[in-house]
Amino acid sequence: MSRVGKRPIEIPAGVKVEYEPPVVTVSGPRATLKREIHPKVNLNIEGAVITVTPVDDSRDARALWGLTRSLVYNMVAGVSTGFTRVLEVIGVGYRAEAKEQAIHFALGYSHPIHFPLPDGITAEVDKQNRITLTGADKELLGLTAARIRALRKPEPYKGKGVKYAEEVILRKVGKAGAR
Repeated sequence: MSRVGKRPIEIPAGVKVEYEPPVVTVSGPRATLKREIHPKVNLNIEGAVITVTPVDDSRDARALWGLTRSLVYNMVAGVSTGFTRVLEVIGVGYRAEAKEQAIHFALGYSHPIHFPLPDGITAEVDKQNRITLTGADKELLGLTAARIRALRKPEPYKGKGVKYAEEVILRKVGKAGAR
């Protein structure tokens, strides 16, 4: 039995959930999200509660049970409150600037980097080194944050690069020097 899958999902006020197999559509004040649900899992919408049940007792159905519940819960939470991911740009001369639907970076390369943001993701830059990404789709938000981090991963000696705000960079000791 899935501990995650057994928990019901409560639908907050202002959120509308429609399920026409195999597609579930969740719309709310922030956005409208659609996702295809695997046929080995059923969604039951009764009033303001969604329950997820496996079709049979196979290993695949049980594995998809908790996953599907988490995905649907993230859709409901995303359209009602949204998600946020914070990145920090660390290094002398490293900076970011948000313009329209893109972020412009100076990350120590010989050229500036223009990073277009996908639809549904917005960015705010504080003090040229703290980027706050917000969006309704948790999966797309995490993917966008990972792609921005991959532009210049933090290095272990000085810690320069783009990192998540909660990430801790394990620092290495440099050369001891000639004696």
